[in-house]
Amino acid sequence: MQNQNNKSSKIVGKQSIIFTNPPEILSGSSVAGKKEGEGPLGSFFDQVEEDPMFGGTTWEDAESRLMKRAAEIAIEKAGLKNDDIRFLIGGDLLGQLIATSFGIVDLQIPLFGVYGACSTMGESMALGAILVDGGYADKVLALTSSHFAGAEKQFRFPLGYGNQRPMASSWTVTGSGAVVIGNSNNNSKNEQTNEENPSIIIKGITVGKIVDYGLKDSMNMGACMAPAAYNTISQNLKDLGILPNHYDRIITGDLGYVGKDILIDLLKQDGYDISSNHMDCGIEIFDKESQDTHSGGSGCGCSAITLTGYIFQKMRKHEWSRVLFVPTGALLSQVSFNEGNSVPGIAHAIILEVC
Repeated sequence: MQNQNNKSSKIVGKQSIIFTNPPEILSGSSVAGKKEGEGPLGSFFDQVEEDPMFGGTTWEDAESRLMKRAAEIAIEKAGLKNDDIRFLIGGDLLGQLIATSFGIVDLQIPLFGVYGACSTMGESMALGAILVDGGYADKVLALTSSHFAGAEKQFRFPLGYGNQRPMASSWTVTGSGAVVIGNSNNNSKNEQTNEENPSIIIKGITVGKIVDYGLKDSMNMGACMAPAAYNTISQNLKDLGILPNHYDRIITGDLGYVGKDILIDLLKQDGYDISSNHMDCGIEIFDKESQDTHSGGSGCGCSAITLTGYIFQKMRKHEWSRVLFVPTGALLSQVSFNEGNSVPGIAHAIILEVC
């Protein structure tokens, strides 16, 4: 790996960081909705909730409850209490992050609220890792969520309207994922790290730029986000001086079938072929033939529960040793769309390794 300054520097290339004391994944939790539980990854999730309201009275209340449940499971799985978590870093798709603020208020953990659209899990984990590696926190909880009905209500059409969805559109995942990040030299896990339960570390990150190709079709977010994923993945490879086969998997968040093809074509222009080791969470989480989700899954919860439910298990079983996790986000709002603006994208890359 190329280092821009000296051997002790964490700054690598133009946009990357390699941690000198790589933080460890102490636990991860995944809570999914009924449709997600019926998909190919359903057996990997900690909980599948049949009630789309999660016991609440509104879609927004449902997402807050979903988020709180994921946070509590992750903390419990790490063998910790709420007071053991120094900071919580989280966000969602709803206006002013109301799913997060109402969802975690009872946990009484100091909060950094963040917004990266569907890339929020990557942003939360990146900032959490920086805090732990820098000695500003010993344990951080990264958290995000999305809810199909809440997203449809805010960004598209009321569910009762029954509009026809174009084939390029994706289905917002109902789910919440949480990750406890800690100092690998001083953790409080219940289960001892060993050959059967290996440690997963955050080796480094590549922070994404906002990339805007001028696309305005909010129903084709895969095409809007693919250029940002291309920019971040290409920069990661350049910063570290590596080829795509350095990773067992390069995993994007929710590009879907349309965005996946665009990403692979763009990277080939830079001389990188990721077609053999690329995976997209939005493609994996639903069955294309039986679940009628068109281009695949999307939403903050899409990459979050795929990571905590599926990817972590594949790594702990030594099937994958090194993964580049690249959640993708479309940075639009009701206001920007109604004013005729384009849909910029952003993607953040997290380097995960089995230690």
